[in-house]
Amino acid sequence: MSYVKPNDLVTTMIDAGESKIFMSTRDTLVRATMGGALLSMAAAFAVTVTVTTGMPLLGAVLFPVGFILLYLLGYDLLTGVFVLGPMAWLAKRPGVTIGGVLRNWGLVFLGNFLGAFTVAILMAVVVTYGFSVPPNEVGEAIGHIGEGRTVGYAEHGAAGMLTLFIRGVLCNWMVSTGVAMAMIAKDVPGKALAMWMPIMLFFFMGFEHSIVNMFLFPSGLLLGGDFTIMDYLVWNEIPTVVGNLVGGLIFTAIPLYLTYGRPSVPRTPGGRAKRSRGKGASNADRNTQAPAAGTARVPAASDAELQGAATP
Repeated sequence: MSYVKPNDLVTTMIDAGESKIFMSTRDTLVRATMGGALLSMAAAFAVTVTVTTGMPLLGAVLFPVGFILLYLLGYDLLTGVFVLGPMAWLAKRPGVTIGGVLRNWGLVFLGNFLGAFTVAILMAVVVTYGFSVPPNEVGEAIGHIGEGRTVGYAEHGAAGMLTLFIRGVLCNWMVSTGVAMAMIAKDVPGKALAMWMPIMLFFFMGFEHSIVNMFLFPSGLLLGGDFTIMDYLVWNEIPTVVGNLVGGLIFTAIPLYLTYGRPSVPRTPGGRAKRSRGKGASNADRNTQAPAAGTARVPAASDAELQGAATP
């Protein structure tokens, strides 16, 4: 597995965030819709495996298949753009504004919901033979998931809301780490293995993922789950989205940018910082010292060489 060093990884993430902010509305919606649909299929698959085998761990081990597929195809999830767009803004990329970041988030949210809801309808048809019979075991399990993760939280009041929020935070710490892992390797086996680990962890531990929930909870309502649309919005989706945003920013975007994304100040052998000339000096300028007399000057690496791996 060819490995991309963290400095180059952060550059790649910033480049990816910039490209997503400037992407057309059509492409953003298409990629987000397909991302939500593929992740929803993976969630349905994982629930099916868990119900039919009685082994939740096996369902968690297999769930990352959907995440890997969608990122290899370049599709988008809200949990991923919560990290990539802000990193491009923090890096002060030309033309990247808060408005552009928010636009990207809104379009990806809409696309993810359209994809997830479409799969929810299709799976509801499958497990009820076109709504002609009661849901099968898998359908019943999905309905109970919706109940437990809405009214189940509501029964605990403020403590339940806090727990829901923290589960959303922890979820996108892992999922956004998976997004970074998609860029830390250059070959397909390496990307798959690197993404697999944090995604399996979040799913098995029952953390709250806003896009997975866009499938599970509408499915539960379609299949007779004992909760309402308002229960779903207030006691799951809205707090989960906020938690996912906070987790992605605090535990992934900001730490990576602070330690690898900002221009560093080189130090002399004596340990004192040596300031570069001018505010607009690039990283290459800051890290290049004047050559000794009679020594040939080595040209700085190009931007393409510094970026490392291509964005998935």
